[in-house]
Amino acid sequence: MEKGQLLIEEAEKEIIEKIKKSEAKDDKMVKSVEEIKKTGVKVLRNNKWQIEDELVLKEKKIYIL
Repeated sequence: MEKGQLLIEEAEKEIIEKIKKSEAKDDKMVKSVEEIKKTGVKVLRNNKWQIEDELVLKEKKIYIL
């Protein structure tokens, strides 16, 4: 596994699915990620933003798409 990559275990997948179904959304973050995904960019601002599968890593926080 390369630096910056995440390994998601089976138990974590269940938690991620529950979070994805949650109605609590950060609308500003959702809109930003949608725009980033349209461009195909995976890393922004010297690794401060990273998109890994269904996860967005931003400034020591993890957002689930």
